[in-house]
Amino acid sequence: MNKTTRRLQRRPLLLALAALPLAPLAACSKKDAEATSAAPAAAPAAARKPNGIEAYAIAERGHGFTVGAMMAANTVYVFFDTTCPHCAELWAASQPLLNRLKMVWMPIGLLRSQSGPQGATILAAPDPAKAMAEHEASLLARGGGIGVAAKLPEDIVQKVKDNTELFRQLQADSVPLIVYRNAGSGQHGMHAGAVDTAGLAALAGI
Repeated sequence: MNKTTRRLQRRPLLLALAALPLAPLAACSKKDAEATSAAPAAAPAAARKPNGIEAYAIAERGHGFTVGAMMAANTVYVFFDTTCPHCAELWAASQPLLNRLKMVWMPIGLLRSQSGPQGATILAAPDPAKAMAEHEASLLARGGGIGVAAKLPEDIVQKVKDNTELFRQLQADSVPLIVYRNAGSGQHGMHAGAVDTAGLAALAGI
């Protein structure tokens, strides 16, 4: 076997190994946010993870704002954190599908202290979708996102807390968390992490 052949045989393996570190970057987790903490919180006791149908029923109880085709038979639920850049990537990837897909975006307070207040600010806005678009554009441009309202309605703040509790009931630990029902197969499921436009269409079955 000559040197050229050996190099060609090693190339796929090297490419695969090079790609491995990229996999976790599709989502943000509390563990990542606490990586520099001297005393991270203890892990919660293990519990049975809901199946797809149960997860979808839990997500339906969440509080969010709806975008897309309001008459669409299929709804995709997304739990997001305002400080997660991958949530911003998913928001951008979803835009071409909104003429066929209805999505409910539900803010949670997971990663940082401003997550909950920013999420409540978006929910409380006269046009939450517009506020979300401005926020995510800022985040993708490495900005700080939307400014927090001086006084937030208590019921809106509570809705973000309720969403966070539902997220915990799903035994999830990273965002964005996509909860879906595939329109083609009828299968329910959850997907943690951002996907591109084609990947989102595949999950939703459209």
